[in-house]
Parts: sequence; C-alpha cells; structure tokens
Amino acid sequence: MTQNIDKIPELPKGSFERITLDSKQSERITKPSVSFWQDAWYRIRKNKGALFSIILFGLIVIMSFLGPVISPYEPNSQTITHANLPPKIPVIENLGILNGVGTLAGEEVDLYEMKNVEVNYWFGTDGLGRDMFSRVWKGTQVSLFIAFVAAAIDMLIGVIYGGVSGYFGGRVDDFMQRIVEILTGIPNLVVVILFILIMDPGILAIIIALTITGWTGMSRVVRGQVLKYKSQEFVLAARTLGASDSRIIWKHLMPNVLGVIIINTMFTIPSAIFFEAFLSFIGLGLQAPDASLGTLINDGYALIQFAPHILAFPAVLLSLIMIAFNLIGDGLRDALDPKMKD
Repeated sequence: MTQNIDKIPELPKGSFERITLDSKQSERITKPSVSFWQDAWYRIRKNKGALFSIILFGLIVIMSFLGPVISPYEPNSQTITHANLPPKIPVIENLGILNGVGTLAGEEVDLYEMKNVEVNYWFGTDGLGRDMFSRVWKGTQVSLFIAFVAAAIDMLIGVIYGGVSGYFGGRVDDFMQRIVEILTGIPNLVVVILFILIMDPGILAIIIALTITGWTGMSRVVRGQVLKYKSQEFVLAARTLGASDSRIIWKHLMPNVLGVIIINTMFTIPSAIFFEAFLSFIGLGLQAPDASLGTLINDGYALIQFAPHILAFPAVLLSLIMIAFNLIGDGLRDALDPKMKD
C-alpha cells in the first residue's frame, strides 16, 4: 500500500487556484421574481386557444358597441320596400359571395337590382326592412350586458353566502345549506318562467330571473374551498394573533379562493348568455322591437327557408361567444389551478 502511494505523481504548483466567494452573491437569485398573476398570464399566453379566444371576444365586444354606430341605419328603423334583402358587401361581392343575389320563385336574381335599392346592407335586412348589421351588434350588446350583470350578481351573492356558510360551519352551515338545497331542488326553468310571468318581460326581469337560483352553484364552490382552507396553519396563526372573522375571510381565505371564483365566473357568463337567448327564443325574453341574440334567432327561425341570413349571423355570433368563453375558461383553469401546472 505504501509503494502504491509513493508512485502517485505530484501535481505541479499553480494547478489549482483558490476562489473566494462573496457570501452576498452566492445565494443571489439572478432570475426576476414572478408573482402568481404574472405566472398565470405567462401560462395563458402559452395556451394559443385561450389567447385567440381572448382576442376574438375582445373584437366582438368592441363591435357590439361600434357596430350600431358605424351603421347608417337605426336598429329599429323600418323600410318595408327593403324587406328580406340578402347580404351585400362592396368588393367582397366581386368574389361571388355576399353579392345581394337571392332566390325568388326558384331562380337566383339580384334582389337589390329588382327592388331598385341603391344602398348596401352588409348583413341584409329582415322581414320589416330593418338593417341586420346594426340589429345583430345591438342584440349582442344587450345579451352581453345581461350576462355580465347576472354573472356579477351571482358571484357577489354566491361568494358572500358560501364564504359565511363554510367559515362558521355548524348550525349556521346546516341552516344555510338547507336553503340552497330547497332552491336547487326546484327546476331553474320553472322558477325563471314563473318570475318572468309576474314581472313585465324586459332586461331587468331577465337579470333578476337569472340570479334567483344562479348564485347557488358559486356558493357551493366557495363553501367547499373555504372548508378546505379554514383549517390551514395560516388561518390558525391569524386567529391566534387576534384577527377578526371578517379579516380572516377577506384577507386570508378569499385571496386563495379567488382563482376558483374567476374560473367559475368564466363558465357562468356563457351559461347566462345561452339561457337569455333561450328565454328570448321561446318568447319569454325581450319583446319587440328590442333585440337580443335570442330574439334575432327566433325571428330568423321562421324565415330560414326564404332568408337564411336572418338566422345565420346571430347564430354564428352566439356560437363564437360560447366557444370563446369556454376556451378562455379552460385556459384560466389551467393557469390558476396549481394542480394543472406542468
């Protein structure tokens, strides 16, 4: 063993150099810190479907306000001689589409030339000669307004009700949950129809009808999350330090539940839009001459064989809104839910 050690060659001096590390620099984090919301936005940007849906929905919202303004015709202005005209858009008509050609007595004819109409209607006209372009965007504006207000009220009531029920628990939770079970046990459509029959059909009646039982789903989600977090160590520490119940709920519990609230709201909005369209379609929503996507689809359904454009534009727009919101909701769920992180 001694002979083997003696045979090991010695390294020349200067082969190693002493490196002195600064203790302040040794543990320094060179990468900038990223907050929870910055990380969520980064994950949404990686989701191409959600990012495209956000841009698409933004354009729809902009056009819902800009469309009735840029149109030279009022949404409720009637010109009977221009009734049931097909869409006609300059420049695009040269491609053989949206050129004002319609079917009359089994033959394709230029209805604008036949009726001596010198103006162009981009989305055509309905049976009363009203401009579909301005009516579609005005109806989109009304439908979005109803859905957003109803979703905001649902979120407000559901968060407060579910947070109080889950935090205090015991008899308070039992009593509050029995009320929720009674409301959810009654079919939502029956409650909405009965309420609308009591009030005059309109925007206010639809919003109140949608929020009567719509908040129960949000309250259950919030209650479940509060029950999950209220036994955690940070809540116990806050209670030990003398924090009040309201401070614990709003400063400690709600920030942790906020992601779930946002995700649930994103799925509530398209449901409200579809339900409003359904009520308007069956005649329990807005009344003429007011327009929403549901009333426009109802009007187009009756003339689908002769003027399919009256149904096509609001139906396509409603479908785009529903798809965009669902993709946005999926993207937010992946970005805000820690369990979905890759």
